[in-house]
Amino acid sequence: MAGCRQDMHDTPRYEVFEANKNYPDGRASRNLPTGTVARGQLRDDDHFYTGKVDGFFVREFPFAVNAADMQRGQERYTAYCTPCHGQTGDGQGMVVQRGLRQAATYHQDRLRFAAPGYFYDVITNGFGAMQGYAEQVPPRDRWLIAAYVRALQLSQNATVDDVPAADRGRLDAAPAAAAMAAAEPAKKAEH
Repeated sequence: MAGCRQDMHDTPRYEVFEANKNYPDGRASRNLPTGTVARGQLRDDDHFYTGKVDGFFVREFPFAVNAADMQRGQERYTAYCTPCHGQTGDGQGMVVQRGLRQAATYHQDRLRFAAPGYFYDVITNGFGAMQGYAEQVPPRDRWLIAAYVRALQLSQNATVDDVPAADRGRLDAAPAAAAMAAAEPAKKAEH
């Protein structure tokens, strides 16, 4: 017991923003040395982390996007984007319906032909009245949201030519089946 003292439990240290006479600026808190990068924070892939290469927005995704990725993109879009941009990307989200500023529709030509890197950049840094979401949405999820935005754009602007030739017959069958199903209750009501 003779070796244990309270000062051994209370280790000498400086608290954040505490003064320290050992440095010329009098601060105990020190800036990180220039060029220091925290473990796991090296952002050496411009394509992935900025959506740009040589200052231009990229037209390709930095990784292959599969069905599970699209589902994750839809989930993240629903959580972060639908309040302003709406479920279909028409810019008529709930906050817009309640009187806030009109959000952009993804179905205008300017955005339909924008590079995916542009969407990544806007999600990261914001644009106009939209805040940046870099703090809330990790980089990979930003790319998945951009992929889902592309899917929304295709869903609202698709043509018959976008459907593979082998599947076009199913398009004609679907409206016919729907028309027959709609007519069925009317026939029962007549009898």
